[in-house]
Amino acid sequence: MPVADFDTYCRILARAREGRFALPAVNVTSLTTANAVLRGLAESKADGIVQVSTGGGAFASGSSLKDMALGAIAIAEHVHRAAERYPIYVALHTDHCLKDKLDKFVLPLVEETEKRRASGQPNLFTAHMFDGSNLSLQENLEISEKLLARFAKNDLVLEIETGAVGGEEDDVVGDHAAKLYTTPDETLEVARRLNPIGGRYLLAATFGNVHGVYKPGHVKLRPEVLKECQEAVVEKYGEEARFHFVFHGGSGSTQEEIHTSLDYGVVKMNVDTDMQYAFTRAVAGHMF
Repeated sequence: MPVADFDTYCRILARAREGRFALPAVNVTSLTTANAVLRGLAESKADGIVQVSTGGGAFASGSSLKDMALGAIAIAEHVHRAAERYPIYVALHTDHCLKDKLDKFVLPLVEETEKRRASGQPNLFTAHMFDGSNLSLQENLEISEKLLARFAKNDLVLEIETGAVGGEEDDVVGDHAAKLYTTPDETLEVARRLNPIGGRYLLAATFGNVHGVYKPGHVKLRPEVLKECQEAVVEKYGEEARFHFVFHGGSGSTQEEIHTSLDYGVVKMNVDTDMQYAFTRAVAGHMF
């Protein structure tokens, strides 16, 4: 199947929320890892997401260039060609991008999509994430508003984050305990500011999740935070305002925690650390 376009992806997300399942978003850093994800999804007969981080893009461009946008473009163009040969839909996402990297990562990729659309080609990526969790909510949403307005014109999905996912990923460090749990008031402000713009966005609300894998008991997930946020926004803005949530820091989570989060609207679950282990274990097992 071709890489999912905007309408197809929105239908898949709606089906995920209604069916209480989440699409796996697997981070890749090369054609080899992208091929592994495509094969795994096809063998599982499941739609999913191929995802590129700033670090993954830099790695894919080569150690002499370290151009995060160039590497992401190379991976995305390969996935467009390879996905046609598989019987499942895949979406192409970019992962966390802080404010200071927008000009080097997300915005060049959006410009690439705009060039493609002008010549009648499909979008390069399906969705991009802006991570403003290290900013004040006001500044986070000011930037998100501008991005969403531009994305809406180009049939791109925006993913944003409120609160802060703990741990570390690609130099993004979340270590403020008070921000590890998104509040209903924060999500109400997100809905108030973004919903009138139109387009489509996903919300990575935080409920104690942490990047990486930690010993049992270290991570204190509270999926009920998502329930409280959903209830608040539905009460104020109606059923149509119900969020499509993203679960970051999912590696190492229990089945019960995952299933509970699905009940409260998680439709996308990021998987990075577990996949890094899987890729490196295979290499180590072959060599030693």
